[in-house]
Amino acid sequence: MNASSHKPFRLGADWRHSQDGDAVITSINPADGSVACIVTRALPRDVDAAVAIAWDAFQRQPWRKLRPDQRAATLYEIGRRLAAEREPLARLQMIDSGKPWKECLNMVDSAAGHFRYYAAVCETWQNEMTSPRGEYFSMALAEPFGVIAAITPWNSPIMNEAQKAAPALAAGNAVLLKPSEETPQLALELARICAEAGLPEGLLTVLPGHGEDVGAALVRHPGVRMVSFTGGTETGRAIGGIAGQRLIPVGLELGGKSPHIVFDDADLDRAVAGVVSGIFGSAGQSCVAGSRLFVQKSIYGRFMEALVARTRQVRVGLPDDPATQMGPLVSRAHRDKVAGYVDIGRAEGGRVLVGGAAPDRAELANGWFYLPTVIDGLGNGARVCQEEIFGPVLVALPFDDEDDVIQQANDTPFGLAAGMWTGDYARAWRVAREIEAGSVWINTYKQSHIATPFGGFKASGIGREKGLHGLRLYSQVKSLYWGMHNQPMGL
Repeated sequence: MNASSHKPFRLGADWRHSQDGDAVITSINPADGSVACIVTRALPRDVDAAVAIAWDAFQRQPWRKLRPDQRAATLYEIGRRLAAEREPLARLQMIDSGKPWKECLNMVDSAAGHFRYYAAVCETWQNEMTSPRGEYFSMALAEPFGVIAAITPWNSPIMNEAQKAAPALAAGNAVLLKPSEETPQLALELARICAEAGLPEGLLTVLPGHGEDVGAALVRHPGVRMVSFTGGTETGRAIGGIAGQRLIPVGLELGGKSPHIVFDDADLDRAVAGVVSGIFGSAGQSCVAGSRLFVQKSIYGRFMEALVARTRQVRVGLPDDPATQMGPLVSRAHRDKVAGYVDIGRAEGGRVLVGGAAPDRAELANGWFYLPTVIDGLGNGARVCQEEIFGPVLVALPFDDEDDVIQQANDTPFGLAAGMWTGDYARAWRVAREIEAGSVWINTYKQSHIATPFGGFKASGIGREKGLHGLRLYSQVKSLYWGMHNQPMGL
């Protein structure tokens, strides 16, 4: 494939096409191993140019000084255009990430919703008047940082990119967006749509590149005033360390090993359905996947029997098949990693009750599929119970009572999410308050609402996205005082 066939990226008014055969990113369709797209790769030297363009746009363009309703009009238009291109964008996401068609449509809907929501927040945001303690009045204003770097993962590209870009732009910032090298196409499409919607040039630049060079250059660049990252905990720690040395704020949405708890008074049919969708949706490639199942001992046997039967019914298939409920994993390397964890579970003494292998159907042979898998027979200290697998692997453990399950659920470095099923709402309140997690679902799982803050405790992250907290994440506070007295204070 020649350079003219590569998708370029844009720096200011210039389109960057690869002049070097190695300076590209090849996106592979996880469903069949074919080439989905070849994208020109940004290099570390491009970061300097991108930061300079972003600062010029931030300072020269009127965006940050526009009335909130004027900024909101552009954000609404971006959301409208995303919705209008729903199906072609979903198809790109499907071949980039391997997600089933319906899930891809939902991701585009979510992205459009983020821009609409933050347009509304932008229009209605109120600065804070603070109570005076003397002859003055004071207020707190939300101000943009200037240039922020947003680094997104491969598992939900268009949604994660909108989740960062929409509030950052609403706050008045210029955004440098680095998508995952596994799924680079959707960010480029988002940049195109933003430009067509009237976002001033230079306020959103996409840098398709590798984390170890372009991502690292962004985090270290003195012109980047804030970093937002979604991804693995170890990378998040490294970014947090650099940001700490530079004294710049970060938003980190990191890994999870979420406990999913079933009490003996739960509606068991609903609980089984919730547990299955909570781990096998998105093929388990979700930071909030309910990957540790805790079932009260008195119902453990019959619940597990129903769970295994339901897991066998999950339809693994090609993403464009309407009957498919679970598609492939994102890459061969990632599937091998997931399979390796199942082998570790076996070696630790676990029993694979269902799954534990790739499917043997001919039409799936060229893709990176793995069967939904349930393991039990292990203690909570086992590696497969403590380390994030990020795949369709559920580890089941029995528990005695509330105190026991709270202790086990919290016995993990992570604290992103948790869920429980119970008919006792007083118990739900007690347990939810004790669980160390940023989101706790009660008689539901993976419910998402753009107006509700999202983030983690402990090693699962710092800061909150979504809701009003999402706008605050990309803003810094300035306090203003007006003196109403006739003489200088204290003299």
